Amino acid sequence: MINYRIIPLDPNAHLFQVEMTLLKPNPVQQLSLPAWLPGSYMVRDFAKNIIDLQAKDEKDNSLTLEQLDKQTWAVLGNGHELHLSYRVYAWDLSVRTAHLDSRHGFFNGSSVFLAAKGFEASEHKLEICAPDGEPFTSWRLATAMTRASGDDFAFGSFTAESYDELIDHPVEMGDFSLGSFEAGGVRHDVVLNGRHLCCMERLCQDLKAICDYQIALFGTPAPFERYLFMTTVLDNGFGGLEHRASTALMCSRKDLPLSMTAEVNKDYRTYLSLCSHEYFHSWNVKRIKPAAFVPYKLDSESYTEQLWAYEGITSYYDDFLTFRAGLVDEASYLEMLSQTMTRVQRSRGRFIQTLKDSSFNAWTKFYKQDENADNAIISYYTKGALFALYLDLTLRLETQGQYNLDHLMRALWQEFGLTGRGTDNDSHQRIVERLLGRNCDDIFSFLSRTDDIPLAPLLAQFGVALNLRASSGQQDLGGGPPTGLKLSLGAKFKAEAMGLRLISVSQGGAAHRAGLSAGDLLLAADNLQVTAQFEQLLQNYHEGETLTLHWFRRDELMTGELPLLAAPLDTVSLSITQAELAARWLTR
Repeated sequence: MINYRIIPLDPNAHLFQVEMTLLKPNPVQQLSLPAWLPGSYMVRDFAKNIIDLQAKDEKDNSLTLEQLDKQTWAVLGNGHELHLSYRVYAWDLSVRTAHLDSRHGFFNGSSVFLAAKGFEASEHKLEICAPDGEPFTSWRLATAMTRASGDDFAFGSFTAESYDELIDHPVEMGDFSLGSFEAGGVRHDVVLNGRHLCCMERLCQDLKAICDYQIALFGTPAPFERYLFMTTVLDNGFGGLEHRASTALMCSRKDLPLSMTAEVNKDYRTYLSLCSHEYFHSWNVKRIKPAAFVPYKLDSESYTEQLWAYEGITSYYDDFLTFRAGLVDEASYLEMLSQTMTRVQRSRGRFIQTLKDSSFNAWTKFYKQDENADNAIISYYTKGALFALYLDLTLRLETQGQYNLDHLMRALWQEFGLTGRGTDNDSHQRIVERLLGRNCDDIFSFLSRTDDIPLAPLLAQFGVALNLRASSGQQDLGGGPPTGLKLSLGAKFKAEAMGLRLISVSQGGAAHRAGLSAGDLLLAADNLQVTAQFEQLLQNYHEGETLTLHWFRRDELMTGELPLLAAPLDTVSLSITQAELAARWLTR
């Protein structure tokens, strides 16, 4: 058994104290911290936050520590017990690592708990202590880890059957709001940390609808005995990370419902889709997972071509299930899908990178995006979602509604999720071929191709028209009426006091042809200062004209000619043309 004790030592200094005891250690005992955590495919080097690592034996004698690499240490000794202590600097306000201040504490085990080599499969026991001091007397604790002592939401002791389980139960502590509901015969708890005006009853009601639907989709029993939604509420935030029986989320205050009768507006539906996404991962990636993740190798990158299936299919279902659970109507769902399709359509990188390549290179190209990302890569989330839509509609069409994507997911659950086997690169294709009774190389070739997936003709057979139009400006995310700008700058920008700071430049667009680059500060056009309304003002000119521009690149003043080009048709708007045909797809 390995015992851990974690203490919020100094919230104002953002320091956790960790104590670790290992019985009967190896004579040369290696200890390490993961380089990454499942669900977030980027090396994060959590060990950089460890401070003052010390080792002693059962007699309190100091032991020699030798650092082997950036995240691994060896302890030399021959005692019966190994005692380690160290501090962890926790000031990353995200769902991935650890954060501690006077308002709350949060950590993923992968960023705070050293693993003992050779003992990863042993039982791990964890004691979580409350911070000292009057300001913290009202703090509670939330985690889905198995409790060994203490009341629900109290500080106390917990157990995990392995190191892998220990680090797959994030912990939230603070003076949080709490709600509960039952779905699929399982207790679900909802924790909101941060100032908010959320109607918890309404939130629980809507989450229950999503959870009930997903459990029914895969079949009872649910793969967990209890589930926990943990959300940090901020003025402006968004994100989520899945775990085996919980999810860590971030949202903006405006994303939460204020009353039982409040409409499901765009902000709230985005948050519900985020919850739906992470909850769906309870099956699709936490238990159905690529063979490369069985088991996880957390000391370095683990490569797979299959993230299109685990994030893409999940991204298709997250919005779709808010509709199927009755929380949004057809028009709202089609607007959400239009926005996903628009993000793909606006990415020139879709002609450069395949879905398989996008999945394989997540570690560098997707998680380390720069100003050229739209020109060079495609997201396995968004284009993966469109491939999932393609699979769903193809299954429905070719089997006259007998099969759809749900049947693929249930088969994956039975054959891989419940057995613990990892999927191979062709596992999804083999199941689809069984369902369709034919070779499906034609369908799955789109994973290795850079041409657009032919969705418009498929959607038309389900009574849905796919229209392409020009964007009406930077706030236009897709959907809506078929109107847009005549002329386009061909760049993303943000307004500053002196002009427009370019964030990215689309290759082949007007800004690119004028010589503008990401980071430039555009000052003037046609001898007039530019403002946030610049693209709208361009509409007063005519295609084929040119404008003289002045801009700063670093501290150098530059000039160039902007050719006025027609705005590209890169914005998708979906609409129902035949309700009876649409009902073959858009059913609840």
